[in-house]
Amino acid sequence: MTALMRYPAAVEHDPRVEAWLDGSDPLRQLARAWFESMRACGADVREVLADGHPVVCAGDAAFAYVDAFSTHAAVGFYQGASLDDPSGLLKGGGRRMRHVKLRWGESVDEAALGALIETAYRDIQVRRRDEGDAG
Repeated sequence: MTALMRYPAAVEHDPRVEAWLDGSDPLRQLARAWFESMRACGADVREVLADGHPVVCAGDAAFAYVDAFSTHAAVGFYQGASLDDPSGLLKGGGRRMRHVKLRWGESVDEAALGALIETAYRDIQVRRRDEGDAG
């Protein structure tokens, strides 16, 4: 079992996250819709601005994030390497994390990305239970 990334400062609504999402960068706007999907995963969802980008947690256990770069936005998953990804959206070669790149003018399989978000949320809940997290 992989240790979870914990953010004890995560709260139900972090104004710093909202400020990041409201930024003028168009790529942040591209990421916003996906972050809203993450926020809607469940009653235990919390958020925090960590390392300069919005992170979403189940309780305090991080499961996903969004970020914006010069040429793309990213929807990332903390345990992405172990997620089922039948559509092949996930990129990256790290031990744990994976991401989906979003670019203006390029389509993304919205159903598949939505399913990845839901899968990551359910996965982190199982991992929390396995670690004895009562939340």
